[in-house]
Amino acid sequence: MKTAKSSLLLLPLFGLALLAGCNKTEEPAKPKVASVSTAPAGYLEKIKARDKLIVGVFTDKPPFGFVDEAGRYVGFDTDIGRQFAKDLLGDENKVEFVAVEPASRIPFLQSDKVDLILANMTVTPERKEAVDFTNPNLKVAVQALVPQASSVKNLDDLATRTTIVTTGTTADVWLTKNHPDWKLLKFEKNSESLQALANGRGDAYAQDNLVLFSWAKQNPGYRVLEQKLGAEAPIAPAVKKGNIELRDWVNAELAKLGEEKYLLKLYDQYVRKELSDDTRPESVIVEGGKWQG
Repeated sequence: MKTAKSSLLLLPLFGLALLAGCNKTEEPAKPKVASVSTAPAGYLEKIKARDKLIVGVFTDKPPFGFVDEAGRYVGFDTDIGRQFAKDLLGDENKVEFVAVEPASRIPFLQSDKVDLILANMTVTPERKEAVDFTNPNLKVAVQALVPQASSVKNLDDLATRTTIVTTGTTADVWLTKNHPDWKLLKFEKNSESLQALANGRGDAYAQDNLVLFSWAKQNPGYRVLEQKLGAEAPIAPAVKKGNIELRDWVNAELAKLGEEKYLLKLYDQYVRKELSDDTRPESVIVEGGKWQG
């Protein structure tokens, strides 16, 4: 495990950042439910008058959202945000990116800090009560990562072990709901969660499988358990509850970009090299927002 700890400091940017989370040990707060529409009429005109689209993104989850060596926001989700700004405002640079963590995504929408979230947010019934999701752009399942030499063979083995999670992620919510008796060790950021696993502070790390597949590929000495925590689910952009105008515009935009195979281009640019050669793009992206679950 010492070897894993030392090598972690030299992780490739993708392997370290493809994840995002929370540092608190308490249970994740249930998202507030917005009972009425608070989005003003003419929300697109509001954005146009401001001449800027404000988007919440991850900064430590390559290839979806991260900051490169030049300090520029880049990634699969981030490029979608730039394309939205270009099509809405005529200039891809008319976008302001706001850094979010998994647990802050919904509060940032509810407090009007951002217009839109493009930060790998899995669609769940609980979250749908708090925000409005657009049509999806990705699909994901949750699995668990363990050291190669670990005696853990399946999920049942984790019942008596310590599982590391990043607060506010789907893995955190699912395990808290379905296995309340399991011991969970929670951290604010995915990088902190992985450091804890490398340090031997937990027996496994549960997270989106795209994150874990990449980690295992980039860092020999880890393996992903085959079992999934729950079913495959869609990932989608999100807007404030009641902001139907912006939600519908994003849906139309995703449909238009789907005709151009835009997400496939981003997949080839950012994601393909991080996954195994036999990974099919359609198992990761949802082109045109057309979810078939």
